[in-house]
Amino acid sequence: MKSLRELYKIGKGPSSSHTMGPEKASKLFLKKYPDADAYRAVLYGSLSSTGKGHCTDAAILETFAPHPIEVIFGDPREEGLPHANTMDFFALKNGEVYATERIMSIGGGDIRVLGDPGVDAPEVYKETNFKEIADYCKANKMRISEYVFEREDPEIRDFLYTVWQTMKDEIDEGLVRTGILPGELKLARVAQRLYNRRHIDERPQTRENRIICAYAFAASEQNADCKTIVTAPTCGSCGVLPSVLKYMQEDKGFTDEQMIKALAVAGVIGNVVKTNASVSGAECGCQAEVGTACAMAAAALAELFEMGLDQIEYAAELSLEHHLGLTCDPICGLVQIPCIERNAVAAMRAMNALSLANFLTGTRRISFDTVVKTMYETGRDLHSDYRETSKGGLAVVYVREQLGDQPPQ
Repeated sequence: MKSLRELYKIGKGPSSSHTMGPEKASKLFLKKYPDADAYRAVLYGSLSSTGKGHCTDAAILETFAPHPIEVIFGDPREEGLPHANTMDFFALKNGEVYATERIMSIGGGDIRVLGDPGVDAPEVYKETNFKEIADYCKANKMRISEYVFEREDPEIRDFLYTVWQTMKDEIDEGLVRTGILPGELKLARVAQRLYNRRHIDERPQTRENRIICAYAFAASEQNADCKTIVTAPTCGSCGVLPSVLKYMQEDKGFTDEQMIKALAVAGVIGNVVKTNASVSGAECGCQAEVGTACAMAAAALAELFEMGLDQIEYAAELSLEHHLGLTCDPICGLVQIPCIERNAVAAMRAMNALSLANFLTGTRRISFDTVVKTMYETGRDLHSDYRETSKGGLAVVYVREQLGDQPPQ
């Protein structure tokens, strides 16, 4: 598995696979062929279907500027693609193509160049699934966070501290911003209203839910507004993990060092999914993004309360298991509806998973690795209309209803 630096990425939203990935691909291609007269980028699959709403073309144009580049939205249903987020880049001289590369945006801001393994970051962890990690930790009598600090370089603590500060900043900024998010939905920011609007009969549990949801909305709205966020594991799921951690630090007084350890454990969970399945909504649906984020958050919470390995695994397994089959069907191709609300719902589900793991670990029958494998197979079985193409599900029904074309009863 790769370093947690490849999981937690600090950058601008709204999509790690549709903006961060294409931006990274653009930089790579431009660096390889800097002397071209002009360039061309052709987008396929999910990048073609929802690239406009995700600002894919804007990210590519901005990266190549001032060099001229034509961005073409190709056939989203083209068959035989190596990945649902596939791009072809062309370098031209005197009007003729002299170099081309096919690059895939594989989720979480990562890319892969067809036929060139050299782009991949080096492997840091020799263990590849949760069982191997747990076995190693048990044999060496260490916690997962200690395992991370053993495998990574000494600067990983500073990196995770920066990640934590950025997560808190994205929430804090999201809570003070109001107005309308970009895009044709004209969706209003509501995080501040949710944070300040006390329930008429608010009890401690009600307040906890409200504040956590407000934090998740704040981070997700920042992402939708193309502001700086941390992928956890993606842009579209960036609100789940920071919302529960920020609430817990404020409510329970956990230190930044404890937060760093929690982020380390969450990162391992995300890494296991990324290595053995996918965190790309275009490849496996929203279960891969928000489902993984929920599992990361639940495991992080379990680490904060110093739960055992089995309890950490149960919290993560429970969270991902109950997102199985979740489709990715963003309305108008925007990372807004249902994405923002899903972050808040997943954050609360992570809290529930923590409680169940505390009481019921001994009854667990399913391993985290089994659920990861199941999620991947489920995601591959999902029709492409439900994998970030906005051609099915809520995205289609909503538009149909807005046009007055009601389905037959």
